[in-house]
Amino acid sequence: MLGLLVEKPRHGYELDEVISTRGMREWTEIGFSSIYYQLARLRDRGLITEIDTPRAAQGKARRVYGPTAEGRRACARSAEAAVAELRPVFPPILVGLANQPVIAPERLRAALDRRAAALTEKIAAIAAARDAQPEMPAFVRAIFDYALGQLAAEQQWLATYQAELAELGNQSPDDHPARKEDRP
Repeated sequence: MLGLLVEKPRHGYELDEVISTRGMREWTEIGFSSIYYQLARLRDRGLITEIDTPRAAQGKARRVYGPTAEGRRACARSAEAAVAELRPVFPPILVGLANQPVIAPERLRAALDRRAAALTEKIAAIAAARDAQPEMPAFVRAIFDYALGQLAAEQQWLATYQAELAELGNQSPDDHPARKEDRP
């Protein structure tokens, strides 16, 4: 959220709109209800301040926040570190794969098929959201393209793995020493 305020001073509803439009809830944990809580925390840490804005002729006056000088510096440091550093991720699929031997083969195939369908849907949704905003800044496009690249890579991995499992399924159990214990 600090980055969105560095980009341009905003009020809470505007932050929510930008977060939604840019698909940020796909890769952050910013819920609508936490926006004002996070704004208060950023303000208490001296990273943002309320900006004086002209009061709207109609409707409720909104508190608009912008970054302090320290907020800009903190945002720049954090953004640079996030771009430069590799950090571990913990995708749940790895837990499933680590425990794959306990899944019946037909259920595993069905689960992988559901994942493949979900990937196809997610790719289409993110591409549509990106394409609906032709005038977005290059850095926002990069976020969409990164997400699409990650999903496409997983889609390719999944297709390869499904083909490998299908090939294994076409061989006799004796060809798979690791699977002998699964036989009755």
